[in-house]
Amino acid sequence: MAVAVEKVEDLPDKIGVYILKDGKGNILYIGKSISLRKRVKSYFQATDNPKIKAMRKHLDHIEYILTDTEKEALILESNLIKKYRPPYNVQLKDDKRYPYIKITREEYPRITITRRITSDGSYLGPLTNTFAAKKMIKFLKSLFKIRDCKVMDGPCLNKQLGLCHSPCAGNISREEYMQIIRKVELFFQGQYKDIITELKKEMEEAASKLEFEKAALLRDQIASLREVMEREKTTFALGIEKDVIAAKLDDEKASIIILHIKDGKITGKDDFTMNNTKEEPEEKILSAFIQQYYSTPHQIPEEILIEHNTKSKKLLEEWLSDIKGVKVKIRKPKKGKDLKFLKIARENIKLSKRKSETHSILSELKRQLKLPTYPRRIEGYDISNISGKTPVGSMVTFIDGKPAKGLYRQYKIHTRGPDDYAMIREIIKRRYLKDEVKADLIIIDGGLGQLNSALQVLESLNIKIPIIGIAKKDERIYTPYSTNPIYLPRNSKILHLIEHVRDEAHRFAIKYHRKLRDRKSKTSTLDKIKGIGPKRKKNLLKHFDGVEAIKNATIKELSQVDGINKKIAERIHKHFQKKDLMRRP
Repeated sequence: MAVAVEKVEDLPDKIGVYILKDGKGNILYIGKSISLRKRVKSYFQATDNPKIKAMRKHLDHIEYILTDTEKEALILESNLIKKYRPPYNVQLKDDKRYPYIKITREEYPRITITRRITSDGSYLGPLTNTFAAKKMIKFLKSLFKIRDCKVMDGPCLNKQLGLCHSPCAGNISREEYMQIIRKVELFFQGQYKDIITELKKEMEEAASKLEFEKAALLRDQIASLREVMEREKTTFALGIEKDVIAAKLDDEKASIIILHIKDGKITGKDDFTMNNTKEEPEEKILSAFIQQYYSTPHQIPEEILIEHNTKSKKLLEEWLSDIKGVKVKIRKPKKGKDLKFLKIARENIKLSKRKSETHSILSELKRQLKLPTYPRRIEGYDISNISGKTPVGSMVTFIDGKPAKGLYRQYKIHTRGPDDYAMIREIIKRRYLKDEVKADLIIIDGGLGQLNSALQVLESLNIKIPIIGIAKKDERIYTPYSTNPIYLPRNSKILHLIEHVRDEAHRFAIKYHRKLRDRKSKTSTLDKIKGIGPKRKKNLLKHFDGVEAIKNATIKELSQVDGINKKIAERIHKHFQKKDLMRRP
């Protein structure tokens, strides 16, 4: 039972858990300490921590619960944080990627799997293996005969099959049912021995009262739990298991990654986010993660490898060892393969963070441009030519915000004359006449003219793809059916992504144009003259600065070029004279 006080001085100098509340009774923060008075007093000292300053503005009164040991305080703190999710505690973010086990807040609670956190239940998780979670729920329902129906409207098939205690028919009291729910919570905490002890006691009481059917049911439950314990022991005996935990801190949150190691091999990876981490030391964040992660149904390894030593190391080891049933070590590796695993975890967290940032940018791009789908595949188009000569087009593809160079395309444009609009129409048509894979967004290098030209082609092909144009002047973004451009801030990450796609398409088009132009310049009438190889051709072009000057040169002038003797000079002179005679009418 929590005791309420209004002054810090009224708190005892003993081990326990403290609960900070606002004027409406809402919980702001939950913590533990070996000295409640000293710990809470520290919140009222001068500080630059913005989180503590904000919390103090709302703080109205304090409640506390005494415990016998620091380990008991740790367990109580973990359970209370998990139950109430206080806004100022460092905690695992609600992540819809991972499921939670939910115990509903009904008169006779049910156990379900959900990805949404609401106020109508208590939650265990997040769980990283949905299949295992469903299997566990099925086992627990059959083991403890917990109701499965959404509406209690009389005995159902589960009662007939012996899978439910049928509280709807009054076959079990609420007090007895809640004792079963308490056993479920102990199961999720790995406290199998405690459950078996309670079940044994209940079995003996039932037998003494000649309730043999109930005693037999309890006996079967004990046997099932012992099977679970044996499976865990067998798994543990097969090889040393380790978890490697790395963290990367930002202003408001921390990204956490955990690698699962067995027999010296990485067998799995999970990533999480911890909220309310501003101004918090990394060792405190790691401690909070370990405490919250392993208080849910996760396999506890023999060793946990971390980047920074934590003050709560011994306490956490003791708590985890009790749950596991064997000694669990938490340590910071200094060398060898374990240090290599930690470095791999650090690299993974950098990649995971970049991926998360890219996802946020693309999600915001979808919102800003009102796109119908998440823009996973973006294509950028541009053309390059000089006064209509050697015109080329380019298509670049970005997947998940990154260039996918294997999907780039180059086009030799057949459209004549310097007509940018027609050239854009040609490459868009050629792209979508053949290829069935469609972009989620098309970006055209150009203004309204180029944009509308591309749009005409898509409409003629009855293809609906969101399309925008970006003009280099002032980086204006044009959308179809509106003459008013969009102006994004110069520091906008969305604008930077659009510019990146546009600039990459521009670069790729210019590169191809230069390649074709250089190839053309290397092919000249000199190649048709016997005795003129690459070296002599280079010397001639360098000396005369072009084919036209060579054509008008005399034999004497040609002979002055390095590598050109009189015989070759005469042959060159004769070649051009012959060409001139052929052109004359």
